[in-house]
Amino acid sequence: METTLRGVGVSHGVAIGEVRHMGTAVLEPPAKQIPAEEAEREQGRARQAVEAVAADLTARGNLAGGEAQAVLEAQALMAQDPELMADVDRRIAVGSTAERAVYDAFAAYRELLAGAGEYLAGRVADLDDVRNRIVARLLGVPMPGVPDSDEPYVLVARDLAPADTALLDPGLVLGFVTEEGGPTSHSAILARALGVPAVVALPGAGELSEGTMIAVDGSTGEIFVNPSDEKTAQLEAAAAERKAALAASSGPGATADGHKVPLLANVGGPSDVAAAVGAGAEGVGLFRTEFLFLDDNKKAPSEEKQVEAYRQVLEAFPEGRVVVRVLDAGADKPLDFLTPADEPNPALGVRGLRTLLDHPDVLRTQLTALAKAAEGLPVYLEVMAPMVADRTDARAFADACREAGLQAKFGAMVEIPSAALRARSILQEVEFLSLGTNDLAQYTFAADRQVGAVSRLQDPWQPALLDLVALSAEAAKAEGKSCGVCGEAASDPLLACVLTGLGVTSLSMGAASIPYVRATLAKYTLAQCERAAAAARAADTADDARKAAQAVLSGE
Repeated sequence: METTLRGVGVSHGVAIGEVRHMGTAVLEPPAKQIPAEEAEREQGRARQAVEAVAADLTARGNLAGGEAQAVLEAQALMAQDPELMADVDRRIAVGSTAERAVYDAFAAYRELLAGAGEYLAGRVADLDDVRNRIVARLLGVPMPGVPDSDEPYVLVARDLAPADTALLDPGLVLGFVTEEGGPTSHSAILARALGVPAVVALPGAGELSEGTMIAVDGSTGEIFVNPSDEKTAQLEAAAAERKAALAASSGPGATADGHKVPLLANVGGPSDVAAAVGAGAEGVGLFRTEFLFLDDNKKAPSEEKQVEAYRQVLEAFPEGRVVVRVLDAGADKPLDFLTPADEPNPALGVRGLRTLLDHPDVLRTQLTALAKAAEGLPVYLEVMAPMVADRTDARAFADACREAGLQAKFGAMVEIPSAALRARSILQEVEFLSLGTNDLAQYTFAADRQVGAVSRLQDPWQPALLDLVALSAEAAKAEGKSCGVCGEAASDPLLACVLTGLGVTSLSMGAASIPYVRATLAKYTLAQCERAAAAARAADTADDARKAAQAVLSGE
């Protein structure tokens, strides 16, 4: 019998296939005491396992590249955390086996993170995966992970660790469904980069029986269990229609009546450039520079290394626009040489621009490297600061850019409600705004972007969030300046039309989403987008906003 479940759609497309579950997590090792003379040997075993897992995660990152590489390198650093290893050594010294010491040390750290709120609690799934890999190696059992199968399937899991998601084979994994996670979790971002349909935050996903036929709609978040022949045909027809529309769509982004909306790509480094160019990106709307700084958690990369990496991206878009976000450290991206280790709430502490203003030498080196990387290139370079709260922040960043001799436009990210409310004031100091809707939603609703339980409040269709977008866009228009969106909201084709109607001047997203957005925008006029935006803002819930916009655009 056909039944319908609903989660949160995070990656477009339709997948129809049998359920295969992620391999089970490692069992808890027995609490067995060892003689004192074996402690040194057990400590050596623990260190070897940790180093092997860290090396494996790094290797997986190198293979995956892009966003995945940064995520996996962060996990490798987590595995080698000196405080964790010191705790493991202490536990072994008092009689624990290596596997039990690792299990207990990670459990203690897990409890600390889970109670920390905001970003740090969102790292629990990553920590669990690292623990499971180390314990599995020590026990000599298979790693938890993607099931072996010769036939294509839909992967179902409680959550997907980045190490698994990064190397999914799209030829075998038709799509995936998770019980936890949110629309801006690491797994969701990587799914979009892979172009794999995905639904997260689906209650009871683990109860779907192995081998059950399901249909996954990554756009709507719907899961059809044992779909009827009629439903299957309907979904396949819709997928074919969408594929044909994508194939027919090319060129710059624009509405049906010719209103231009540049479609840009979010990239994490040089390895993401090929996909962006292949998707027809008109430039880069968000170049995340953190990947360079994750290579060595103890010190910043040299100016020469930064120049080389930046130039690779700038050269790929001659005559195009490349918007670079300076280092966004802190919260879920801690760096030993920059970020405080003892903040009670890192997401509300020293992060983003605040970190850089506390370490002006790091900011100066990065800005100088960007200036040198752009020398002699016809690219339109723009540089923006993360986590700008007010005009004082904006002025400090603009001053730093000028002092570094940077010949580029200076901008501010709108990720804090205060920046949206006072956008016109901020625009007295900078030349453009870029809305990071992921963090803007998090701070507007006090809802951690990594926690599936509050994913309702992370929905970018929330009318309050749309109000803040509209405020920012209206301020930019009044000042004769631009206001783009570089958060994941831009990757939703229907929402892209609404954002255009709100006055947003450019949209930046993962490369895989660009064809979908381009094809959808081309179907509607600017006036239709404006009416859809007004209807969405008049709603009271995210679901009602989505339905209201859809009704306007479909002519209902």
